[in-house]
Amino acid sequence: MLVLFETAAGYAIFKVLNEKKLQEVDSLWKEFETPEKANKIVKLKHFEKFQDTTEALAASTALVEGKLSKNLKKILKKIVAKDAHEQLAVADAKLGGVIKDKLNLSCIHSPMVTELMRGIRSQIEGLITGLPSREMAAMCLGLAHSLSRYKLKFSPDKVDTMIIQAISLLDDLDKELNNYIMRCREWYGWHFPELGKIITDNLTYCKCVRKVGDRSNFASSDVSDILPEEIEEDVKAAAEISMGTEVSEEDINNIIHLCDQVIEISEYRTQLYDYLKNRMMAIAPNLTVMVGELVGARLIAHAGSLLNLAKHPASTVQLLGAEKALFRALKTKRDTPKFGLIYHASLVGQTNVKNKGKISRMLAAKTALTIRYDALGENTSAEMGAENRLKVETRMRLLEERGIRRISGTGKALARTDKYQNKSEIKVFDPSGDSTLPAVSKKRKIQEVEEQDTGAAVKAKKFKPDTKEERTVEDGEPVKKKKKKKDKEKQAEEEEVLNEEHPTSPTVENTEKKKKKKKKMKDEDED
Repeated sequence: MLVLFETAAGYAIFKVLNEKKLQEVDSLWKEFETPEKANKIVKLKHFEKFQDTTEALAASTALVEGKLSKNLKKILKKIVAKDAHEQLAVADAKLGGVIKDKLNLSCIHSPMVTELMRGIRSQIEGLITGLPSREMAAMCLGLAHSLSRYKLKFSPDKVDTMIIQAISLLDDLDKELNNYIMRCREWYGWHFPELGKIITDNLTYCKCVRKVGDRSNFASSDVSDILPEEIEEDVKAAAEISMGTEVSEEDINNIIHLCDQVIEISEYRTQLYDYLKNRMMAIAPNLTVMVGELVGARLIAHAGSLLNLAKHPASTVQLLGAEKALFRALKTKRDTPKFGLIYHASLVGQTNVKNKGKISRMLAAKTALTIRYDALGENTSAEMGAENRLKVETRMRLLEERGIRRISGTGKALARTDKYQNKSEIKVFDPSGDSTLPAVSKKRKIQEVEEQDTGAAVKAKKFKPDTKEERTVEDGEPVKKKKKKKDKEKQAEEEEVLNEEHPTSPTVENTEKKKKKKKKMKDEDED
């Protein structure tokens, strides 16, 4: 039996000397306790050393993917083909299937082979002569780094250090340009102050000053390639009646030299921005699509590298650049900031103030995904960034439309904007409100008085005194108080009978007297 063993230094093929001991899988490790015992079990037949790290990386990646490399194919044809009748023990079953298909060699993979590989690996220094342990360790470390870099698709072309330097230089150039342009406007403004109000663009201002120089030359010079016709006429008219002071030719030369510096720096800044844009699309295309090249480059520069930025969670990405405000808020127990550098992204700028926090949080979550995809993914397309940007835009649109949705109903239908029609109601003055007197006369009819008196008499009859004395009526017959056990209906009927037989209450007597007086009055009137 032959054994194919892969190392960081090269391929090794061993010949098994005693196959009987391989049957005892559980006790096989005892045969590899010392190099002497290991040499009695296996013997090195051939060792093919790698020439450099690139060849070792190619062989390792082929083994990881289960493919047969060219070097391994040559070795198997030369060495193993001679002993074609013997079996070849391999550590990977997938690789054994490929070898069997292409070279027609019988391969074996079993738990016994796994234990054999483990024993060979433990005594590799004694089995392979001519390889010092220090050199072997260096080869293993170099191959591990190369293989990890290959798995992460970390190529030397994708170096984010250039982006960090470029964005830092771009910020420095902006500061210097602002200082230079402010100095140029202030300096030339002593000679021609009206020009600064007419020409607002800084680069056009510097080009115009460099071409003309003294304000007296504006009348004879042609600046149509720099300024439009209308502005050119205004500049020439203002030059004739300018209130500025006269300056020497040497002063004008220094101002022109400053204008040259401003124009050169502006051109270099444009070139640097294009370079940064191209590098960002090459290194982090999805991040560039999500937040733009400037914001993406500032995020990478703030984190130190693209890989470090990929390790940050979405909440950290959202607050990158606002660390001082965050710790100040935590210290004073106030509201924490909602965004940092991501505030300058175009998606956050498009939303209203109310929804900026929600959009920045969602944008940070999607940006964190695109950063990890750019740093650790295999694909270099920007499709994922475009999809996530579309999701954020859809969410932003829903948040903006939520304000004009109906409160009642399902909430899904948009509020209708009906045409406004002014419906004015004509109100007539009610004069009855001015009168404080009652509308009905105070005189009442006799029937109404009688009804009220009878109602009061019935209420008075129904009143029950709490005393335990007997009630008497005019005829002198005592009426005993009914017990509680008797029905109330019988008591009410007896009271009604008594009232009908003896209607002699003081209120009834008063009504009778009134009737008699009225009759007398009528008789006197008739007489």
